[in-house]
Amino acid sequence: MNAPIEDYALISDLETAAMVGRDGSVDWLCLPRFDSPACLAALVGTRDNGFWKVAPVAGGRCTRRTYRGDTLILETEWHSAAGAVRVVDFMPPRTQSPCLIRMVEGLWGRVTVRSELRLRFHQGRVLPWVRVGESGTVAVAGPDAVWLHADGPVHGPDRADRTVHDFTVTAGRRLALTLVWSPSHLTEPPPPLYVPAETALKETSQFWRRWSAQCRYAGPWREAVMRSLITLKALTYAPTGGVVAAPTTSLPGCVGGERNWDYRYCWLRDSTVTLSCLLRSGYREEATAWLDWLVRAVAGDPDHLQTVYGVEGQRLLTETEAPWLTGYDGSRPVRFGTAMPQFQLDVYGEVMDTLWLSLRAGIPMPAHVWDLVEVLMGHLERHWRRPDQGMWQVRGAPRQFVHSKVMAWVAADRAVRMGVLLGRNGSSGVWRAMRDEVHRDVCRKGWDSGQRSFVQFYGSSALDASALLIPRLGFLPAGDERVRGTVRAMRRLAHGGFVRRYAAGRALDGIRDSEGTFVSCSLWYAQSLAATGHPRQAREVFERVLAIRNDVGLLAEQWDPDAGRQLGNAPKAFSHVALVETAFALSSLPPAGR
Repeated sequence: MNAPIEDYALISDLETAAMVGRDGSVDWLCLPRFDSPACLAALVGTRDNGFWKVAPVAGGRCTRRTYRGDTLILETEWHSAAGAVRVVDFMPPRTQSPCLIRMVEGLWGRVTVRSELRLRFHQGRVLPWVRVGESGTVAVAGPDAVWLHADGPVHGPDRADRTVHDFTVTAGRRLALTLVWSPSHLTEPPPPLYVPAETALKETSQFWRRWSAQCRYAGPWREAVMRSLITLKALTYAPTGGVVAAPTTSLPGCVGGERNWDYRYCWLRDSTVTLSCLLRSGYREEATAWLDWLVRAVAGDPDHLQTVYGVEGQRLLTETEAPWLTGYDGSRPVRFGTAMPQFQLDVYGEVMDTLWLSLRAGIPMPAHVWDLVEVLMGHLERHWRRPDQGMWQVRGAPRQFVHSKVMAWVAADRAVRMGVLLGRNGSSGVWRAMRDEVHRDVCRKGWDSGQRSFVQFYGSSALDASALLIPRLGFLPAGDERVRGTVRAMRRLAHGGFVRRYAAGRALDGIRDSEGTFVSCSLWYAQSLAATGHPRQAREVFERVLAIRNDVGLLAEQWDPDAGRQLGNAPKAFSHVALVETAFALSSLPPAGR
């Protein structure tokens, strides 16, 4: 059985990431970037699919772990009768080759530690050739080479399929293990191997502390907000500004099920809230980089606008399955890449909303952006009435989804507003007419007068948590009785304050209602409670979400309130963005008790 999803902490160099368990094992690592093939894949398989464990020989889960202040440097401690040891894990922000450093420090007594590295290239499948030289151990398979160097005396039994180092640490003694990837055709040891680990640690700490100091949030939940912002930064692919949805693939929303997707890509539907989160938190440079990525990614024929793109904006993300991987707790298949969903109307609204927010914030925009606006709106005018796949629905029969139509309204509304701001009013009359028609259509067909709430799609009675976004998007004010009725309906169906993606709790389109609750949906619920005059309940829901973070403050995509465990890919950027947005919204409320 795989370790619980909440057992894992994240470290990153802003181009890829590693997942470190409470037992000291790195069970997930893709090199050289987020969407590269995994070389450590035990997270979605078995130990035979690759891991790197550094822990006392006695084993066991750690006694304590934490991030060092407002950084992404992970400290893990084991305490026993014989002594105590700390492992410091970090990845220096990338300047050359990707590098993962594991520094072992004796705290007191005498502890024997073992480093066991089992590399498996090409998604945990290929056993590399390993040789030992003066610069350490190098493992090679196909285009990949991974070097491992220890800066102190180590010894270990010879193993044909793994590299094992044993060493004993006493109080005050440190030993560092440095793992570096390089292309296999470069035969010289990569430069990071020659950088002292202490120097790399100091520089990494300085980088994160400088970055964290820019945060403008000063409310009561600063620790949670700061950790979420650091996580968001860690999931940003620095060369392009793209933000991956998560660093993992195939962690299931329902254990044992088949809805296991690859989230190591950038979703357009996350674009507006990601930009808003970065701007209001003080990270204008990251917001600008995200906008630049977005504009480059969507360039081209609007008929081929996708919901998801690669970290460089690439469109072809071929989905494959890995039958040699057993999956997380038997959840198969394990997927790499992603099949392109069909027409999804909501992404047009997301792009337009992001452009409008950027323009209003004063972010410089390329001259051709207005051409993009006109092309997208021309396409949307012709197609907004079409059924689509809807928010989150990657596969399924097209329907008239309420959220999709609301986002078509958002697109028209933002286009009108941008035209006014830029003095480009040539098409504003057409867009205003479209905006009004979409609004009437949603209010007539998406409203269920019997249960007094907006529903998931036209002609249904199922509630969908995306209806909670209606006031935030400006479609209706929070004081509108239809908004209040929808929030009341959600309150009746919330499970301990958590909101399921389909809040009616019924199986739809083959989706099992045991799938768990989406963290972002519960946070939208808290925002809606606050906006409709329920500040105390809003804070209670928010505190419940904070309580389900793992011991280092990370959130997956979902939470199972029955089993008390995290589900889905982790850490999820959208969950952390929603946390930050909710903290800002609730911090502006009157003090508790009023």
